Amino acid sequence: MSRLSPDAANGILSYFTRHKTMANLLLVILIVAGLLALPKMRSQFFPDIIIDNINISVVWQGAGAEDVDSAIVRVLEPVLLGVDGVSGASSTSNEGRARISLEFEPSWDMGRAKVDVETALDSVTSLPQDSEDPTIIRGRWSDRVTDVVISGPVAVDQLGLFADEFVMRLFTAGVTRTTMRGLAAPETVVSVPTSNLIMYDITMQEIAMAISEEVSADPAGDVDGANARVRTGVEKRLARDIQSIVLRSNPDGSKLTIADVAELKVNGIDRERTYFVGKDPAISIRVDRNQQGDAIDIQHKVETIARDLEATLPEGTKLELIRTRAETISSRLNMLLDNGLMGLGLVVTLLFLFLNTRTAFWVAAGIPTAMLTAIALMYAAGITINMISLFALI
Repeated sequence: MSRLSPDAANGILSYFTRHKTMANLLLVILIVAGLLALPKMRSQFFPDIIIDNINISVVWQGAGAEDVDSAIVRVLEPVLLGVDGVSGASSTSNEGRARISLEFEPSWDMGRAKVDVETALDSVTSLPQDSEDPTIIRGRWSDRVTDVVISGPVAVDQLGLFADEFVMRLFTAGVTRTTMRGLAAPETVVSVPTSNLIMYDITMQEIAMAISEEVSADPAGDVDGANARVRTGVEKRLARDIQSIVLRSNPDGSKLTIADVAELKVNGIDRERTYFVGKDPAISIRVDRNQQGDAIDIQHKVETIARDLEATLPEGTKLELIRTRAETISSRLNMLLDNGLMGLGLVVTLLFLFLNTRTAFWVAAGIPTAMLTAIALMYAAGITINMISLFALI
């Protein structure tokens, strides 16, 4: 590495000594650049991270987990592992759905990787005919801003409506990344004795398919002992509605319904799958920052919307913000400002003790100038205000 020679260094210093206007102009340019960049700086908890993975999802309604694994996962996984750049894969097989996550080598071109994955999936022709086309989603980094907990002594359905209203208001305000957790809806268990399957010459898959056409949730079938079962959500379908679902029309004109072959039972909410605050049910809404979002700005929007909505809720229903990372960012910014002012005051005091007023002023002006210059360079380099960059500034 070459070093600046003393003659060159003296030349630069001599140049600014001889051209005082140029030195003042450079000082003004640096300060203005920092002031212009400051309001454009995005605040976030973590710096942006590139996620080198791709997720593939395949829906096969009515199929059990073992069937999904053998007919979908074991067929797709070997093909996907042959895609260039893949360093590893993980898969899960659930009732009615298969998920495969591919990890790629660091710094791999993810745009090209997605195209290669699509090409590999197109080459597979042996998937079940009634399964849906694979869905490909590139992995993305989620930067949490805050969690909002809605709880109160109200019915579960009503609490869900409050959460939906809150999410819609956030969406209208430009906050589009939200995830709702903690509210497990009741489920309807459709029990079909094996003897009825034989008597009516019908299969569990036919029953599951009939329910899937009428109910929004994905049905799932399994056989346990002498009974077969189908589980389905009931957010939009009551048990009596499921009983009336027609399985087929008989030659004599009569219709075979779910009620003829099965017994239905509605299970209550599972406390192990549901959030509670005390004895009251609760919903947790996670609010994430999008790629160009500002964590502090999003936090202010969430607080405003939560305050406005809470004023309209029934007595005892509360909206609480927890795990607010924006507060941590704000506290670090306040620490940076306090340390800067304290250091500036200390330097100015010491300089005025040993130097004249004019010299002390210009030397002290170097502190805010250096900070603003750093902010301008951070903005030009695409660096955001986050916990790591704030640590460096402090």
